[in-house]
Amino acid sequence: MAKDSPIQFKGTALKIIQAQVRTTEVAVLHAALAELTGNSPDFFENDLAVLDFSGAENLPATADWAAIRQLLRASGLHAAATLGLPDELAAAAELAGLPAISASALSRPPRAKTPEAAPEPAPPPPAAAPPAQAVAPTPAPEPAPRTITLDKPLRSGQRFYAKGSDLIVTAMVSAGAEVIADGNIHVYAPLRGRALAGASGDKTARIFTTSLEAELVSVAGLYRTFEAGVPAELARQPATISLSGDDEPTLRVDPLALR
Repeated sequence: MAKDSPIQFKGTALKIIQAQVRTTEVAVLHAALAELTGNSPDFFENDLAVLDFSGAENLPATADWAAIRQLLRASGLHAAATLGLPDELAAAAELAGLPAISASALSRPPRAKTPEAAPEPAPPPPAAAPPAQAVAPTPAPEPAPRTITLDKPLRSGQRFYAKGSDLIVTAMVSAGAEVIADGNIHVYAPLRGRALAGASGDKTARIFTTSLEAELVSVAGLYRTFEAGVPAELARQPATISLSGDDEPTLRVDPLALR
């Protein structure tokens, strides 16, 4: 394609939120979002989302997709596609600008296999073998870091994302700030903002903090907000947040014994 073409295409890596939705009823979704986001218009900061209905049951034959998209936009979330809808609903959603995608579209591409080289024929024996020489081994490349450390305070309105790794925070996470990690999150300081572990879907991820004062915590997409404050027995105490149960996982907030 010519460099001066009016349209060009390039690959990119976008952060896409997979929103697991179990109903198309606008009123029910509005109530759930109000509890989750507190009706904050910039809660999701214009993130893109795939609406995953794979776990939904007894969906009605019709849905007001325009109202659903507008409801999500009010919290800063832009619906881009659907997943797991019955054919009739999927067709209606596509007419409303929400194309259906397959589950494989959200999974990471498999690593390409390196083709095995054909064996070379053995060379004829040399007349006189030269003396062996020591060859310095080629150093192996350093692996990508599996843990990222943040040692500066995170102020209100700031966000830090540890992609593909755990996150260790040694400074305060202020109210209105957000820490996200695909793995575990360790906060060795007051956690007053939002913490989202297992952002890529890891249900074994956990959140640890030495002082729980959070506005919201999440593991693998399951959220809990503390609009009325953290329960008294856990407030400003060491705590851990994790999922329990396989079929219907629930979010647990438990005290953490440090001694």
